[in-house]
Amino acid sequence: MSSLASLLRNSLIATGLTLAGLVLVVAGYWGPWVWAEPAGLRVLGLDLAEYVKFVAEVRSGQVSVLREVFYLPLVALSLSLSLLAHRRELRLPRAVRWLLNLLAIPVALAMLPPAWTPALLLSPEFVKQTIAIGLCVAAAGLSYPLWRRMPGSLVAGMLVMLALLATGPMLASFWRLRGPLDAVYGRPIEVGRGPVEMTLGFAVLCAGYVLALSQAVAPDSSPGKQNN
Repeated sequence: MSSLASLLRNSLIATGLTLAGLVLVVAGYWGPWVWAEPAGLRVLGLDLAEYVKFVAEVRSGQVSVLREVFYLPLVALSLSLSLLAHRRELRLPRAVRWLLNLLAIPVALAMLPPAWTPALLLSPEFVKQTIAIGLCVAAAGLSYPLWRRMPGSLVAGMLVMLALLATGPMLASFWRLRGPLDAVYGRPIEVGRGPVEMTLGFAVLCAGYVLALSQAVAPDSSPGKQNN
């Protein structure tokens, strides 16, 4: 028990868990949610928002699914990167801080529709995505001047809420699609690694930051440390 407690007090463990959580979220969301042996028949988490538009039961209204919920993990991931990039509790090197900060922008831009144009982004179908992209990019710009000064407990609470927002609606919507997808494939679909990896990733991300926050000590909260 003493060795476990000592391990949990190691700041590298908390930082490593947080970064590992981010990697798992990316691997899960960009990984296969519907598995098939021919690679061309696999459906990635990223593709589900566009894929559902062509499912007959969704088009007819027989199955109620809001395609925008499949972008919620991107919103949560982008905002999480912005919130965590410059947090002193994680003791990240300066280069890594700014890398995480900048990565929040391409993650947000992943919500852009295929073959988009400025006019298309303002159409009723895509305006929600456009607003979400704008908010995430703005949050990335505020990471250094604002989010790093927020109380750690507030950041932890926001991370948990973002994790729940990212996983709950998407998993529920994907479950509602199981029947229609079975019909499309002509057999019960095989669920890929994506849902488990993404959900685990958000859980590990939150746990890592909460652990880092619990390790924070008074000297690290000094003004000199905050301005690094």
